[in-house]
Amino acid sequence: MQKEKILVIGASGQIGVELTLALRKIYGNAYVIASDLREQNALLEGTGPYVSLDVMNKEMLHVQVIRQGITQISHLAVILSATGEKNPGLAWHLNMQGLLNVLDIAREEKIHKVYWPSSIAVFGPTSPKKNCPQQTIIEPTTVYGISKYAGEFWCNYFYQRFGVDVRSLRYPGLISYKSPPGGGTTDYAIEIFYEALEEKKYECFLDENTYLPMMYMPDAIRATIELMEAPAEKISIRTSYNISGMSFSPKKIGAEVKKHIPDF
Repeated sequence: MQKEKILVIGASGQIGVELTLALRKIYGNAYVIASDLREQNALLEGTGPYVSLDVMNKEMLHVQVIRQGITQISHLAVILSATGEKNPGLAWHLNMQGLLNVLDIAREEKIHKVYWPSSIAVFGPTSPKKNCPQQTIIEPTTVYGISKYAGEFWCNYFYQRFGVDVRSLRYPGLISYKSPPGGGTTDYAIEIFYEALEEKKYECFLDENTYLPMMYMPDAIRATIELMEAPAEKISIRTSYNISGMSFSPKKIGAEVKKHIPDF
């Protein structure tokens, strides 16, 4: 049986760093190629191969896939919600074209599996607020959410039309400490810890009683790997699976921080 060779695109990002390290533990350092446009994250240095890669340069990506003998791709490069609203055109272009480049190359090179994360950003104000079902009203209101929802259907299309084994999870807000957040709406839940330590105060753009779904990064990484390792016949949804962890508000997390930093 051929050994998997995995390319992680966006490996220096919040999810990418921890997913790369987890995959290297399972498959071996040499079999997981980290790639990003940015400099290599310090936590990845010395743990395995790294290539500078722009997902928007399809030819460059294609060459790397062939040269490295890639059998699996995790495509994590994206412009997130808060950042995307500052430049909607760029966010749409990068989020869509990057995914299409990956799917197209996966089809041509018969890549075993593709992982591409979606997000709770696909849900808008009309979606159910509690225990949101898999099939429900989805009316996103941000360019990030729109691009993720469109991306889900491209993934489903490439599976139905070309048999590309592409899998996805709709991540809630992800709580991590190993790499800084990348400009998402839920990132306040990470920034609050940094600000509490450095400034002893934090000004949140959300109302104090606004609850958002969150998940601890190690749980998200475990879910991602379990999904990718599941037999293809067990995957019944080819758009993206709902996944949940916990929900809390700025007021609630502020009170918890205060227990550890009383003058916060």
